[in-house]
Amino acid sequence: MKFDLHTHHFRCGHADGNIRDYIEAGIAVGLDAIGISDHTPYFGSPSEQAFPLIAMGKSELTHYVDEVLSLKKEYEGTIDVLLGIESDYFAEYAEVYRKILSAYPFDYVIGSVHNVKGISIFNKNRWKNLTPQEQIADKTEYYRMIAESARSGMFQILGHIDAMKGNYPPFSDIPTPGPIDECLRVIGECGVSIEINTSGGTKLCGGWYPSDAILERALFWGVEVTFGSDAHKPSRVADDWELVASRLKEIGYTEWVYYKQRQKINVPL
Repeated sequence: MKFDLHTHHFRCGHADGNIRDYIEAGIAVGLDAIGISDHTPYFGSPSEQAFPLIAMGKSELTHYVDEVLSLKKEYEGTIDVLLGIESDYFAEYAEVYRKILSAYPFDYVIGSVHNVKGISIFNKNRWKNLTPQEQIADKTEYYRMIAESARSGMFQILGHIDAMKGNYPPFSDIPTPGPIDECLRVIGECGVSIEINTSGGTKLCGGWYPSDAILERALFWGVEVTFGSDAHKPSRVADDWELVASRLKEIGYTEWVYYKQRQKINVPL
């Protein structure tokens, strides 16, 4: 069973191709299931599209859902097209997001933390002039927010849980073993899965999210895993899928999961 649950398309403003392009790419690489999971609109502003290069406009959400469901029917029997979405986690707007997303028949929702203290996690300049103690504080807050997102009950999957290293590789060396372990304990306790996200290979860190060290601790805490390429162009669909499966076996995992109608399906590795 080969699947990829994390793909984007043109509506978010920073990805190439339409939804059909990603489905066809999935068929070409032998996927049994492909999840379409573009970024939600930003619901923390009254604007139609507050961030046109980051997330789709509010009026596009229904069109997005309708298109995925239409393509799901069209490709039935060839590939299982899953309706997903990637949602930022903002504690102050969590109930707004929860209410809106609950109105649609998503197979799963990916919860991702992209901003800490109001600054993008991918902004490498955020680390300039920080003392070691301030770096630890920012990394600790990142994992506190991820744990809080797990507790929210809004998500089936947590996205790229060490992506803060993406454009700042030294992030991994900032010593925060306690907060990371506590975060993983909470995730395992809440029954939410984490994705192995191969888009890290397109960033300065040059590796998957999360690191092997975090995956080893995740296994200890009983955290289940899934796969997402986080493809922003069709050619990246299922990127490194076989390598990830092999590495997970080496770490000690025997299965991973995907979701349909928000129900978890276990798949042997």
